[in-house]
Amino acid sequence: MMNARTWHTASVLTNGTVIVTGRSNSYSLQSSAELYDPSTGSWTTTSSMNNPRLYHTATVLANGKVLVTGGSNGSSLNSAELYDLLTGTWIMTGNINVAREQHTATLLTNRNVLVTGGSNGSFVLSSTELYDPSAGLWTVANNMNSGRYQHVASVLTNGQVLATGGWYNISLDSTELYDRSTGTWAMVSNMNPARYRHTGSILASGQVLITGGWDDSTIVNSAELF
Repeated sequence: MMNARTWHTASVLTNGTVIVTGRSNSYSLQSSAELYDPSTGSWTTTSSMNNPRLYHTATVLANGKVLVTGGSNGSSLNSAELYDLLTGTWIMTGNINVAREQHTATLLTNRNVLVTGGSNGSFVLSSTELYDPSAGLWTVANNMNSGRYQHVASVLTNGQVLATGGWYNISLDSTELYDRSTGTWAMVSNMNPARYRHTGSILASGQVLITGGWDDSTIVNSAELF
């Protein structure tokens, strides 16, 4: 890459290139972004975001644009912005209702984006909200049953969203499902063990593979299926 980065994002765009956004390099926050072209193996700079940030999310929308939400620049951010691949530029797209970092932002089957949890720098959040790309509007959605950050949110084949684990004073083993048709959350069976900073991958079978992460004191080598 052209810049050293950590706590950044990397998103595959509709043309096959990858956009990398944000960074913290020796505690120096940056708004820079760059593109990787797999056909040439080369990196090029693109326009910088309007706000420097880390601990943010980047979600590729159905229209090919990239939605970046929240994060931190020393304080939790409520700003959101869109990257347009065709013009290579960033525009602001309203503010999320609650400033948050280390949250999730998941593209739903109806093309909206569900933002869940995270931290505002002082408290762990259970709040969620929805972004409508067609209108560029944010609306408050129902809270999760538990606050959580550094968790995972996975879209199931039936359109529901599975939120797993995370941290809320302790590592969490709880999981819950978001039903888009009702806008409600329901607790489901617990993981074993509790974990945060883990991954969740949708398999061809429709199952979710949960791997690794941290429990309260150690790195976890276990994996499990939902």
